[in-house]
Amino acid sequence: MDVMPQQPPESRQSDHAPPSSDPDDSPPQTSSLPGSEPPPDPDPAAPADLPPVSLRTTLRRAAVGAVAAAVLVTGAVVSVPDDGKKVAPPPAPGPVMRALAATNAGAPASLADLTALIGDRRSWVGTHPSDARSWAVLGSAYVEWGRRSADVAYYGRAEQALRRSMDVQPGDRGNTAAWVGLAALANARHDFVTAKKWGETVRARQPKDWTAYPVLIDAYNGLGQYTAAGRAVERFTALRSGVPALSRTAQWYRNEGRREDALAIARDAANRATTPAEKTDCLFRLGELAWERGESEEAVVQYTAALRTDRAHPPSLAGRARALAALGRTDEAQRDYRAALSRRPSPAYMLELGELYESLGLDDDSRGQYTKLRRTLAQESGHGVDESLLLGRFEADHGDASRAVELLRAEWDRQHHSAVVADALGWALYRSGDSQSALTYAQQAANTGGGTALYAYHLGMIEQRLGNHSPARRHLEEALRTNPHFSPLDAPSAQEALDRLGPQEVPPAPEPTPPPNPPQQSQEPSEAPPAQQGAATAVPAGTTGTTDNPAPPESSAPGSR
Repeated sequence: MDVMPQQPPESRQSDHAPPSSDPDDSPPQTSSLPGSEPPPDPDPAAPADLPPVSLRTTLRRAAVGAVAAAVLVTGAVVSVPDDGKKVAPPPAPGPVMRALAATNAGAPASLADLTALIGDRRSWVGTHPSDARSWAVLGSAYVEWGRRSADVAYYGRAEQALRRSMDVQPGDRGNTAAWVGLAALANARHDFVTAKKWGETVRARQPKDWTAYPVLIDAYNGLGQYTAAGRAVERFTALRSGVPALSRTAQWYRNEGRREDALAIARDAANRATTPAEKTDCLFRLGELAWERGESEEAVVQYTAALRTDRAHPPSLAGRARALAALGRTDEAQRDYRAALSRRPSPAYMLELGELYESLGLDDDSRGQYTKLRRTLAQESGHGVDESLLLGRFEADHGDASRAVELLRAEWDRQHHSAVVADALGWALYRSGDSQSALTYAQQAANTGGGTALYAYHLGMIEQRLGNHSPARRHLEEALRTNPHFSPLDAPSAQEALDRLGPQEVPPAPEPTPPPNPPQQSQEPSEAPPAQQGAATAVPAGTTGTTDNPAPPESSAPGSR
């Protein structure tokens, strides 16, 4: 299906200068990107050691505040015109207010606004260490910064701030914002059991608090509890309408395999988005849906539209790189991957770029990416992030398959029963030589993964090794039909496996069955006269009679056709 790119509103300005629509644009500017001007290093424990404010200082601040308030009130009174003319509109909100407004709406804030919010709250809690709400806002902002910049060091700072908020005001005394922040932190660290615990605690106490549902949706999806995730989406949309609710609904439809419904809702969300950050996120999701449908050119269009709104959006850069590689534009793909990694050193991007290098025969470059990947995963583990899934996927294809099985079995034992974990564990078992055990996990992933090409490919390869050629052929064809270029390494492998299987064997048509012989009439003379024979023949089927002739079948009776 052709999808027109959703264009950002021209009346709004992004935090970054918009690039041209050509993927050959120059590298994005980094003036407000993660890593260029990150929030200052926090010290959440320091404000607790500040000396108490003296009474003289308190009175002086109160006097200054009163004077300032009087000036503001006087200015407001003086500025009211008495001639009925239209007054100037109020000034546009600053970055801190924009970030708070986005947070209160459940929408993403721009990274520049998020940086301003972190600096503002850090300054505030430095002089107001007993403000539990501000500690919770600061902690949640650290989580978001760490997630979007791939700087997992901020997760430790987030935990300190959120725990400080709980010390000032426990969650059971109304500080549910800290509980929600801890749930978001657990999701970011891939600890979905803990995230579920915090989210359900908030829901049990305040079932109408909409902030509990986004973290619950993420936790349920991570645990593979898709029915519970669907109920949480429904509850969230009932409590909070708007673009965030539409985006969650579109993702739920996508997970259910309802791609046309997901596309319709995602397009509606993009049309309704107002802020640049919100618009970018919606356009990126449209690109993801196009990519999963195998529409690489359409995916490039949507990712590029997202980059017009925020030219430094790493997910859109990586997504466009993936689609460009599928179109054979590998030089541009490498450029976009490197740009994405310069802004967000995500291990997932490193793996994708390494596999692209490997598919092009650039073995030294691929080994370099894989070395960076291992190092980054080790660093993230040191900050409490569970990267067993990604490491297991990497080991299965590029390292030690037995180690991959060990990692992914541990992940499964932690109740992480999502489709992506089932697929990775099944593939690791296949790569380690245990195809029979692999089949169960691969089937579960294919049945619950929303029709992903990679899952169908893995299942087809496992079935082929087990000698189940007919289902293997069907699933390999499904993978290539869904997305012919789903992976620079695995898509060619799928085609090769399909060629080895050969075309589907059509069973020979069965020979026609000869018609049954008509029943033979008795040759013995009847003792009844001809008139009685006719009467006997007229007896309906199933009625007792004295005739030797068989009753006619029910299908020949009138009205039975």
